[in-house]
Amino acid sequence: MAMFGKKGAELVREAKQAQATVDQFRPFNKDLFEQVIKETEEHYSHLQERMSQIRISEPSQGVDPNFVGGCAQHRSVLRNKRCLLAYVNARLGKIQQLRWDLGAVLPDDIAENLSATERTFFQGYSDALGSYMNDINLDLTVDATPPKDPYVQIRVIGNLGEVLLDDQETSLLPNSIHFMTRTEAEPLVLQGLLEIYMG
Repeated sequence: MAMFGKKGAELVREAKQAQATVDQFRPFNKDLFEQVIKETEEHYSHLQERMSQIRISEPSQGVDPNFVGGCAQHRSVLRNKRCLLAYVNARLGKIQQLRWDLGAVLPDDIAENLSATERTFFQGYSDALGSYMNDINLDLTVDATPPKDPYVQIRVIGNLGEVLLDDQETSLLPNSIHFMTRTEAEPLVLQGLLEIYMG
């Protein structure tokens, strides 16, 4: 059996490193996650063996080594469980932050690093946030920091074609420069379709 909690500690370290990196989202480490589960199952199996030995042994004056070993096995199971939950919680927190930072549509390079369950979580969180914002009639994801000017000059990166902006149709062709409100530009900038033009 491996050293108690070593794989779980690796998982927590990976989660901590992932939280520190803002611009990337690593794939779910299924291999290490399953190793921690396997290690936990081993500890649980040994704990069960020790518990059955305690039940059949006669009471003695001294401390039963099976009891002490069982306590260590039980603590290892609990520690690994906390490590697994910390890893999942850190990833879900990061996924929630991605929704606030990038909007309802994730870039492909980030979306492909989400597991199927995480994609379902992202969609559910995004739907719940969208529903709440519709109920209060306010987009909470726009302008997290107050802008100096409500308008911004943008340059089109991809061919968006005809788009309805401020109740008028505008042709957004590649490399064209436009003046638009931040609230209209920000979601498209976050999706990588526009960029703020300083020039």
